[in-house]
Amino acid sequence: MALHYKLIIFDLDGTLVDSARDLTESANQLIAERGGEPLEEHRIVRMVGEGARVLVFRALVAAGLTFDDAALSRFLDIYQARLLRHTRPYEGIPETLAALNTRNIRLAALTNKPLAATKAILEGTRLSAFFAGAIVAGDGSFARKPVPDGLLSLVRDAGLQTEDVLFVGDSRIDLETAQAAGIRMCLARYGFGARDLPAEDPPGVAFSITTPRELLLRLYEMS
Repeated sequence: MALHYKLIIFDLDGTLVDSARDLTESANQLIAERGGEPLEEHRIVRMVGEGARVLVFRALVAAGLTFDDAALSRFLDIYQARLLRHTRPYEGIPETLAALNTRNIRLAALTNKPLAATKAILEGTRLSAFFAGAIVAGDGSFARKPVPDGLLSLVRDAGLQTEDVLFVGDSRIDLETAQAAGIRMCLARYGFGARDLPAEDPPGVAFSITTPRELLLRLYEMS
């Protein structure tokens, strides 16, 4: 049975990998170095999704501290040293990607994380082979999500139309990106970014899943 979509584009943090603990501990190390008290993980992960600068700014302000460019640079150094300390693919992600690969579905990744860190995580979690260089990261030539330009560039590079593409993400930023691009979205409700989204699927969401393995089941239902 053929699947409807020819290209599936995945968000990284909260969709492909659970990076919550490494992001939290990195932010809290920065806060501690600046004399602040650590923040709970559930507070920090709500700050993730719009790039490192926004995360650092929000974390420092929440801890009663002042943001500056030196803080961003220090956070990036801290996080680079612990990218893969606890970060792992969500259960079922490798098998789901492999199954899509064998069905001739092209895969790509779209993230606001810098490219070097993105590649390191994908390689360290043994997911890089699924994406074959089809990655748009937050420090490239396109504006970060929710600006849709990076998402649309992946569609153009694949020589496809937007109706041939599904975007899988977990957060409000991902949803706004898909809506702006006119691309249907699968909402990964298992990801930490989905905690603040309504229980009912918002406009633009084709369907939602509570585990990665549900993606294939839902795609077959639609084919």
